[in-house]
Amino acid sequence: MSLPQTKSDIAAIIVAAGQGLRAGQPLPKQFALWRGKPVLRHSAEAFAAAGITPIIVAIPNGAEHVAEAALSGIPGIRLVPGGETRQQSVHSALEALEGDAPAKVLIHDAARPDLPQDVIERLVRTLGAATAAIPIMPVVDSLVHAKGALMGDPVQREALRRVQTPQAFAFPAILAAHRSWSGAPNAGDDAQVAQAAGIEIALVEGDEALHKLTFAEDFAAPLTVRVGTGYDVHRLTFGEELWLCGVQIDHSHGLAGHSDADVAIHALVDAILGAIGAGDIGSHFPPSDPQWKGASSDRFLIHSVALAEAAGYRIGNVDVTIICETPKIGPHRDAMRARLAGLLQTPIDAVSVKATTTERLGFTGRSEGIAAQAAATLVPA
Repeated sequence: MSLPQTKSDIAAIIVAAGQGLRAGQPLPKQFALWRGKPVLRHSAEAFAAAGITPIIVAIPNGAEHVAEAALSGIPGIRLVPGGETRQQSVHSALEALEGDAPAKVLIHDAARPDLPQDVIERLVRTLGAATAAIPIMPVVDSLVHAKGALMGDPVQREALRRVQTPQAFAFPAILAAHRSWSGAPNAGDDAQVAQAAGIEIALVEGDEALHKLTFAEDFAAPLTVRVGTGYDVHRLTFGEELWLCGVQIDHSHGLAGHSDADVAIHALVDAILGAIGAGDIGSHFPPSDPQWKGASSDRFLIHSVALAEAAGYRIGNVDVTIICETPKIGPHRDAMRARLAGLLQTPIDAVSVKATTTERLGFTGRSEGIAAQAAATLVPA
């Protein structure tokens, strides 16, 4: 899709600060898994694919970790704390955009993950001649007023429309409208805020794909058990520190690598990432990036667990096998299991650490390096 503006002309806001409890998910619905990804990620990727930046995401207080994991790798993302109401969350996000001074902004609800590029294009093009534009759909069902459990008077549906998001606005106008908002604090959407400020709002064709995820049945496809495996190797070098499973071991040689080279944790990270189809450790923490030089591998493992949580999973159990001639792993096994259990936030009986040799064959048999392999089982959170 080719938008008529440059990237810096258009920004986006995604409202993802609600609790979403009606969806029956173990975490707010915007972070729950839908069609293989966190709900929030779908619309963020759609905005990024349209070349829109920055993308401001209003999130619940304390949800930074899970939001960062859900949005990992998407360019232009910035997080802001949401408010107690939707209007307050949008106002906070708009204020965060003031320094960027975009000409236009699209405001979208995270609960509408399937965001067609055609809708984005229609909204942006309409803003060329209007201050505000919203996508709408016709009402096809008959409507009536309800009198308790009884049918009341029918409602004429011909002039009624269903309103969707994203809603598009000239940025200065919608920022001023939110700043001057003095109505009920539970404005249903930004069009209501804009209309209260005297802004005329154009209507564009929406899309049935923009269905709002609200109830448990909207997440009908159940999560299944996931299994991933990982394997890693590092060279033994004289004078280096030796870290295995997050435990430092006193030894003449340590493992060489860009980070602390904890080969066991690296294999386990790959196993977790593999289980959720999220690439490998190198794609998240490239060795070419100087910020990871000497970094503790604990950080990599915590990140992989957060990604699993964002996908709707928790650790079921893990099994790590360390392959080496020296040092002896047995004396350190309990400490290793305890350390991994803490990092994984799982009971220690769900963590297995084993060791084996290659009968002095190959590079591990010659004590030139240490290898590790790992398996991780993830279960729905």
